[in-house]
Amino acid sequence: MSRSYAKRAFFALRRSFSPSLVTICVALLLGFSLFAFLYSMSQISRVEEEEEKPFFSDQPREDVVEEEQLWDASFGYGYQPCAKPKRGHQAPQDLERYLTLRSNGGLNQMRTGISDMVAVARILNATLVIPQLDKRSFWQDSSTFADIFDELHFIKTLQGDVRIVKELPKGLESVPRARKHFTTWSGMGYYIEIAELWKNYQVIHVPKSDSRLANNDLPLDIQRLRCRALYHALRFSASIENLGKKLVERLRSHGRYIALHLRYEKDMLSFTGCTYGLSESESEELRIMRENTNHWKLKNINSTEQRIGGSCPLTPKEVGIFLKALGYPPSTWIYIASGEIFGGTARLLDLKSRFPNLVFKETIATQEELKTLTEHASQAAALDYIISVESDVFVPSYTGNMARAVEGHRRFLGHRKTISPDRKGLVKIFDKLERGDLEEGPSLSSLITHMHKFRQGAPRKRYGSEPGIKGRARFRTEESFYENPFPECICKKKKPRRT
Repeated sequence: MSRSYAKRAFFALRRSFSPSLVTICVALLLGFSLFAFLYSMSQISRVEEEEEKPFFSDQPREDVVEEEQLWDASFGYGYQPCAKPKRGHQAPQDLERYLTLRSNGGLNQMRTGISDMVAVARILNATLVIPQLDKRSFWQDSSTFADIFDELHFIKTLQGDVRIVKELPKGLESVPRARKHFTTWSGMGYYIEIAELWKNYQVIHVPKSDSRLANNDLPLDIQRLRCRALYHALRFSASIENLGKKLVERLRSHGRYIALHLRYEKDMLSFTGCTYGLSESESEELRIMRENTNHWKLKNINSTEQRIGGSCPLTPKEVGIFLKALGYPPSTWIYIASGEIFGGTARLLDLKSRFPNLVFKETIATQEELKTLTEHASQAAALDYIISVESDVFVPSYTGNMARAVEGHRRFLGHRKTISPDRKGLVKIFDKLERGDLEEGPSLSSLITHMHKFRQGAPRKRYGSEPGIKGRARFRTEESFYENPFPECICKKKKPRRT
């Protein structure tokens, strides 16, 4: 457009307006400009006032945490389980070599140990005999494999990977067998050497099953077999599965729920030497238990140092403060997955004052439904496991075998929300609360929410060993494969091809 044309258009437009209309337009323009100026000055003043306030204000927050932020785990989108064998995966050979084992520890220690031994049987080209479960541990549970797990499902699910039989053939029951304590966190090279035992024996017996395989640097097919064994083959017995699903439905009838793995049992506190908040007589009771438990090597423990280092389970009161600070309302239903709480119901009063809807399996199931489980700790633990895996949010107060197993399973199923408390960081905050340097409210919520922004189960690769640690000791500092089976058993969804 030329300048002369624009000039003519401007004068033509001006002639089309009457003087009175021009006056009105000018007045409106001046009025709008004055309003904009006054509004901008008020905003500048407001910003200056906000800058003079401390970052954490004790005034009620206007930005209430949205429900989706509390419950949803949207960060898991795009990932899926991938435990199927690779193309070309061969069926097991039918060789007369047998691997027997006694699975040690509690329920989750046994489950991960059995999954390891399934993979070891594959590596050794051996037939696996259904494991004998630990009946001598702290839990004194007489349950057999078939009492806890669906035995037939276990055998059928893994038939393309490992040959599994219920018992040794009659002719081999009395033959000499190699009794071998497999080295912990061992790789493929170790088991290739162990295979030399087949030259002299038909049966190898393994007294302990836990942590027999390395977390890392194993073939992809072996890692995925561990996942197939744990997440597909080791299904609980029908009676346990059905009751577990029934209890989940009862909890869901009240809305979404949190499963809290509250490790505040007597044995855990005694083992860790954590006595914060306990009376002198209770602390002495724990010390005596630790002193009299022969296989606990560490006897003299500084409880204060343990707590400052983040090595103590959160107390029930601390858990209540933590969940409230994250934004969960008092109406939230919380299922407590644990054994008997040390100190009984009195120890739960602070937690219950913040979250009245606090339930155990004993309160959502009938005595009739639980009667077969009361004398079997591992079967009861299986119920806790099912309810925890299916929960909307899982919170462990301490990192133990169950906490790791549940977190890994939830990651495998789509990175369901799992909030892992930063115990070391939280101790400093709780101590400030106790001294009166900090109060419950928006400031505390901001601190704790920010601290746990990246501790909610989002996809990430498994952590390796801590720097500076050499030799076999480094394996103890690695993140467990069963705590986070990413990337071997968790894959990015493939985008559909465009046609």
